[in-house]
Amino acid sequence: MANVRAMGTDLTEGSIVKKLFSYALPMMLATALQQVYGMVDMVVMGQFVGGSGLSAVNIGSEVVMLMTAICMGFAMGSQIIIAQHVGAQKREALNGIIGTTFTVLFIGALFATAVSLIFHKQILALLNTPPESLQGATEYMLIASSGLVFVYGYNTVAAILRGMGDATRPLVFIAIASVINIGLDLLFVGALQMDAAGAAWATILAQGISFLISLVYLYHRRVQFGFDFKLRSLRPVGDIVKKMFRLGIPGALQMSAINLSFLFITAKINAYGVYASAAFGVGQRIERLPGIATRGLSQAVSAMVGQNFGAKKFDRIKKTTRISLLANGVVYVVFAALYLLFPETMFRLFTPDQPVVDLARVVLWAMLLAYPFNILMNAYLGVVNGVGNATLGLVLGLLDGVILRVGLAILLGDVAGLGLQGFVMGYSLAALGTAVPAAIYYFTGMWKRRKSLVKDAPAAEAA
Repeated sequence: MANVRAMGTDLTEGSIVKKLFSYALPMMLATALQQVYGMVDMVVMGQFVGGSGLSAVNIGSEVVMLMTAICMGFAMGSQIIIAQHVGAQKREALNGIIGTTFTVLFIGALFATAVSLIFHKQILALLNTPPESLQGATEYMLIASSGLVFVYGYNTVAAILRGMGDATRPLVFIAIASVINIGLDLLFVGALQMDAAGAAWATILAQGISFLISLVYLYHRRVQFGFDFKLRSLRPVGDIVKKMFRLGIPGALQMSAINLSFLFITAKINAYGVYASAAFGVGQRIERLPGIATRGLSQAVSAMVGQNFGAKKFDRIKKTTRISLLANGVVYVVFAALYLLFPETMFRLFTPDQPVVDLARVVLWAMLLAYPFNILMNAYLGVVNGVGNATLGLVLGLLDGVILRVGLAILLGDVAGLGLQGFVMGYSLAALGTAVPAAIYYFTGMWKRRKSLVKDAPAAEAA
């Protein structure tokens, strides 16, 4: 047990501020590298190819993100199960949980790859892909979809380690992928002029190498990791599969709904031409920059809440949430000021195309409407995920992704006649559908009555 414990971190004891930020920092850096990972493709394409390249990569990458929604949902479910077992000192169950996670997500990767490859033409047609971007978007989607097993693999390893309280090693693995991706992007897109296909090859090769390195590393430390890497251990455990599906299906549907709403709005904006499509893609990358800090912090909150919920330490959960809320507020205020003052400058970092830069204020200022709600969402959603309330997560995802994001986009873009600006505003304002209900869930204390995911553990009682 001492060797296994060394692979993770006990988040149920010690200074909350120190534990939260020391645990969140590696995930913030990992998120930063993931953002860089996606932004490098856009920057290189914008500088070497122009608006059509930006549009192609944006459309192709958004489709691939939808295909990874299944993985993200099930990976988060597994992370919660592991975190609660670690918090309850039930580490002997980790081998079965980890083996089941690998098997379930590998099957998910095969399914997502098949769907993407078989229906790529229909998907790109539904997205109103501009003619100038169609070939590039098709190449990017086909190549990147073929490497989904590596994307799933990395996210599986990262979720397992984070559930155990280890946020440093996922950072190392994504850092490796990011460095490789940058080098290959410059080679394939810049030097060899492979355009969107080069960006896709750079992405999947970087992910593949990183995933293989992570497996080799973990195999050599399998005792500390808590998984023996034997074939028999990959046999799914029925009880764990049920819990993964109970948590994973709502999570996957939630993320799929949100990604589908992104694609719906992308299709609406693509109808305005290649420059609008490129501007929306650049705006999304810029608008997500605060997530470098807040997403990592939200993941840290989920892990801390999971372990402390398993240990029934409700006061630590409340203090963790308050600290997260304050930190989120500081981050979003700083970035909002930056974008309000220098929108065109931010866009020029991606492309010199003036028609794209001219849309900076329209796109970026409309996206800032989401920031007040993001402050609340990143803090309180960490509690929803940490206690394992996947059903509420699904409801919030459908409210955000289907009802509000699509509904508001149609209302503001089509009905109100605001066009491009209206669609972006609808994209942004939908965040209130997650933020407000998650805040109500937290303040009413309903989370305290959730049943622990640890086998044979009694239901948590209200503090």
